[in-house]
Amino acid sequence: MILKANGKEVATDVDFACSLPEQIKGLMFSNQIHDEYALVFVLKRPKKVSLHMLFVNYPIDAIFLDEEKRVIKISSLKPWIGTCSCKEDVKYIIETAHGKSEKQNIKKGDVFEFDSTNQ
Repeated sequence: MILKANGKEVATDVDFACSLPEQIKGLMFSNQIHDEYALVFVLKRPKKVSLHMLFVNYPIDAIFLDEEKRVIKISSLKPWIGTCSCKEDVKYIIETAHGKSEKQNIKKGDVFEFDSTNQ
């Protein structure tokens, strides 16, 4: 699976968190993720969401997408104490290596490409 934003490759090692237990666990208790990794949360329906960094001991970028896979918010989260929320309805959340959003020049309005239907 290759995760792309506006045609640019963002990650080649992609996991999907589609079930509630997978989403609750997220990246908790994991080791540092590598630069080509992304965890994509696929929510059952669009809704307002919040994230926390409890039991995650490294910083990450969180990219919030709407139903059209369009970026509506980007946050950098600190280990253990980071939190963020999105006031708009979110369908997908991408958690990836810290600094990836800036390095890839990902910005609000960009559109991602991925297929989560087989997950």
